[in-house]
Amino acid sequence: MRKIAIVGAGQAGLQLALGLQQKGYAVTVVSSRTPQQIRAGRVSSSQFMFDSSLQIERDLGINFWEKECPTTEGIGFSIPGPDGGRALFWEAKLDHYGQSIDQRVKFAGWLEEFAKRGGQIIYKEASAQDLEEYARSHDLVIVAAGKGEINQLFTRDTARSTFDQPMRALALTYVKKMVPRKAFTAVAFSLIPGLGEYFVFPALTVSGPCEIMVFEGVPGGPMDCWQDVKTPQQHLQRSKEILAKFLPWEAERCQEIELTDDNGILAGRFAPTIRKPVCKLPSGKTILGMGDVVVLNDPITGQGANTACKCAKVYMDCILERGGKPFDAGWMQQTFETFYSYAQWVAKWTNSLLTPPPPQVLQLMGAASQIPKLASLISNGFNNPPAYNPWWFDAAEAEKLIKRLQADN
Repeated sequence: MRKIAIVGAGQAGLQLALGLQQKGYAVTVVSSRTPQQIRAGRVSSSQFMFDSSLQIERDLGINFWEKECPTTEGIGFSIPGPDGGRALFWEAKLDHYGQSIDQRVKFAGWLEEFAKRGGQIIYKEASAQDLEEYARSHDLVIVAAGKGEINQLFTRDTARSTFDQPMRALALTYVKKMVPRKAFTAVAFSLIPGLGEYFVFPALTVSGPCEIMVFEGVPGGPMDCWQDVKTPQQHLQRSKEILAKFLPWEAERCQEIELTDDNGILAGRFAPTIRKPVCKLPSGKTILGMGDVVVLNDPITGQGANTACKCAKVYMDCILERGGKPFDAGWMQQTFETFYSYAQWVAKWTNSLLTPPPPQVLQLMGAASQIPKLASLISNGFNNPPAYNPWWFDAAEAEKLIKRLQADN
């Protein structure tokens, strides 16, 4: 029986652990927190998942909360105008619904299920020395601790990393009592040119259904305004102030909102980063990075949990295909490259929204308000970002697409 150690108990690590466990592998998970600590802790992300990711979880039989989690049926896009209304608006339904399950709910539940099925869990903040020990006692060590210090052992890939500093000041606010959208449930995305973005969508949190508000402020601008916030209530008030100032139609939905809990808030910033996937330890043994350790995107496109899910699927398939052969550095690099053939498009598309948009993106977003098929194409691309290539990135291809869809309209 092959022994695999997975350091990190997030989307990628736990999904892979549960999948390999089902296939008869001896899996050890190293988690810095217990299920109880996770549930009682602060939110860590906005974790929206589209259908192809949800299907991977369904296939593994670990979609434990799907029936109770609210569904999101579409995408809405708005740009505010000078009069307090919308200068641009369109919406489109997704081919299949998406969902967001608070990772406090999901990761605590997955850890408990892994233990119930006989998996070994080590509760500690893993150090570099621990990695050496795991590498000696296991056939393969995978580091999936995206927020831990050990991910710094993996070298930043300067050739593949577009930015070397945070591109947005980020904040999350988990709330209840928000007025639902009319038409249908959606990720309601608003772009405030030059200042930042806001999006909001239904979710399931520790206390039940909620809405997650995500704020993305351009550094140094008026939406980069969280440094003086000291309490949960101040965080909620600042959230409402931003909407009242820049997005009045969203503020109208939020007259009665309350925090789901005092830990349902988060503010911070990080630089989107691609890291080299293979780390050589001082002993000479090699370990493999996965998920946010190797591909860390800004949350502006809602791809973090989706990309981690896809990474776990690719890694699992490659591990199963490897059979009894050694998990050497060459295999590790190739496994990552298989994943990166998908992830590169996620990163390219996400990064394209963090700088002033090129003319074809403005043209596409504007045309989508007149061409329902284009609105649908853009919306459903969230489920499969490689589908944006080439028309999102190439002005001539964008023009061709718009003309073709106009003719079909």
